[in-house]
Amino acid sequence: MGRKMIWVVLFSAAMVVVAIFYTGRVSATPQNSAFKAMTIATGTFGEIDVFNESSKDSLPAGFPGDVWLSLQKTKGPSDLYVQSNVWQPVNATTRVIASTGWHTHPGHSLIIVTSGTITEYEADCTPHVYAFVQGQPAPTLVDPGRGHEHIIRNEGSVPASTIAVQLVPYDPLKADRRIDAPAPANCSNIL
Repeated sequence: MGRKMIWVVLFSAAMVVVAIFYTGRVSATPQNSAFKAMTIATGTFGEIDVFNESSKDSLPAGFPGDVWLSLQKTKGPSDLYVQSNVWQPVNATTRVIASTGWHTHPGHSLIIVTSGTITEYEADCTPHVYAFVQGQPAPTLVDPGRGHEHIIRNEGSVPASTIAVQLVPYDPLKADRRIDAPAPANCSNIL
């Protein structure tokens, strides 16, 4: 009877794990049709170990500080993507808001807003608004990736666009650059 109980417990535990796995998949929030992402270029790099610095004497006039440092180091090969992202404005009839859906990436992204206004939400549901204004420096943001789940939407009345550069672990199938995620429970109304 003890062996039978062990098998029942193990089977029940396996069913719970499967249910949790599929619940996460079902409740993921993929991008909607009002958002389009296009890969402009991609390349694969071997290990990277680059360090650059500039000190007071070699910095441009007006630089805020005495030193600039840049470090990029990877272990193993990496894929680099240059992405063009476009969000349509809020649809006046359906009220659909263009959205990336909740997601993360296995590596980091450097993002430049090239037109319009985007709003990024993180797990605390706080909006971070980035508005492009002609004649001013373009807004930028860093997505640290690796579990940093977020959503980016265009909540405005004009199209919005960004260019993103992403460095992620090498994937021979090129299938895991973006990982859909469910909306955080406290942000379930932000899709």
